[in-house]
Order: sequence, then structure tokens, then C-alpha cells
Amino acid sequence: MNARTEPAEARTAPGIPARPPLIREFLLVAGLFLVYKLGRRLATGHTADAFRNARRVWHLERTAHLPHENAVQTALLHGDTLVHLANTYYATVHFPATLAFLVWLYVRRPGHYVWARRVLAAVTTAALVLPFTFPLAPPRMLTATGLVDTARVYGPSVYGPPSSDHLSNQFAAMPSLHFGWALMLAIGLIAATRSRWRWLWLLHPLITLLVIVGTANHYWLDAIVATAMFGLALAVIRPPRRTAVTTGRDAGLLSTREVVLAGAGR
Repeated sequence: MNARTEPAEARTAPGIPARPPLIREFLLVAGLFLVYKLGRRLATGHTADAFRNARRVWHLERTAHLPHENAVQTALLHGDTLVHLANTYYATVHFPATLAFLVWLYVRRPGHYVWARRVLAAVTTAALVLPFTFPLAPPRMLTATGLVDTARVYGPSVYGPPSSDHLSNQFAAMPSLHFGWALMLAIGLIAATRSRWRWLWLLHPLITLLVIVGTANHYWLDAIVATAMFGLALAVIRPPRRTAVTTGRDAGLLSTREVVLAGAGR
């Protein structure tokens, strides 16, 4: 084998993760999103329990001296533009950002893609159990919170009246997969890249946290439970080791030394 073809062969050398079959991964990821949407619908019909649990969560947060959700919402309500942006972020960023994250990992970091997909699938599946065992009305529905349903008042809103909303289960506030998926996106990109700016990805879950609380779609505890679930999954499903490739120009290629050694072994 000549030297011109060697680098291409070296790309598939042991230690470089193989990219999973595209059709299979498309079906797996599509199935993950379908389970997320349809699985929550199966847990409807627990309205009384959902409101009872909501009051318990609200009082537990006050007993634990967690920050008051009203303070975050008050900051958003200083201007119509800010609250509208928060509602838009809640309605439009969640799914597209997660999908873009998985696509980028699939193309550029296939080993990290498989890891991230497994973690997301494990936590999402486990999260679907909670609405059956602990249905929870969001704070925007609980009169005692004094919170405003910002999406309904200022728009845009992704939810209709709970009685006629056939696309989502609004009594499945815990855990917050809005926050959990955002956290996984940040962790995944930090683990898969080497840029000194990669820690800025943590702004995404931070903004998401402020948005879900400020718009009264979730309690602090919803995010705390999601964090605990992802922490457990990350402890069990370990990320792949970093490869020697760190720059965009060299992505997918072995170093010159690795190529030479690969050629010498033939």
C-alpha cells in the first residue's frame, strides 16, 4: 500500500470510533423523541394528585429555603420584550438545540455521540415513570404561588387548555427535561471538545433554568431532580476517552506520527 492511501486507511485504525449506521441512528433518535412526546401522554388523568403534589413541592421548597420562583419572574416582567424572549426560548430552543447537538456529535465525534445518545435515552425513559408515580402541576397552574402564566399572557405559548391539550401532558413537570437535556448538551460539548471557550456552553442550561422557572413552567426541584438523574446516568454510562485529535483541521485524522507508525506496521 502506498503512502498516498495510508492516511485514509489510518482513519479507521483501532482507537478511532466507528460512526454508527445513519439509518439505525435516525430511527433510534426519532424513537427517543417519540417516546418523550407520547410517553407523557399516557400519564394523564391524575389532575387531583398533580395539584396535591404541586402544593407539597411548593411548601417543601419554602421549608428548604430555596430561592423564590417569584423573584425570577419579577425580573422577566420588567419588560414585555424580555418575557417574550423567555417564552420564545422555552418554546423553540429545546428540541432543535438537542437535535443539532446529536447531529454534530454524530458527524464530528461519533464516540461521544453514542455516549450522549445512551445517556439521553436512559434518563428520558426513566423520566417517563415519574408522571405515573408523581404527577405534578406546574407552578403557573397553582394559584397559591402568585405566578403568572407568561406564555398565555405575553406569548408565544406551546400549550393549550389542559382539558383540550392532546399533544402534551401538562401535569408532568418533574423532572424538567427542558433543563436536563440542556445540561447534557453542555456536558457533552465540554467533554467532546478542547477549546478553552467550551465552558461557555454552561450558559445554555443556566439560561434554560432561569427561563423554565421565570415562565412558571417548572419549580426549582424539577431541575434538581433532573440533575440528579443525569448525574446517576453519567456515573454509570462513561464517556469515551479523548483521542489525539483536537483541532477542527485535524478532526478525524491521526497525527503524522500515528500515520507513520501505521504504515510501518504493514
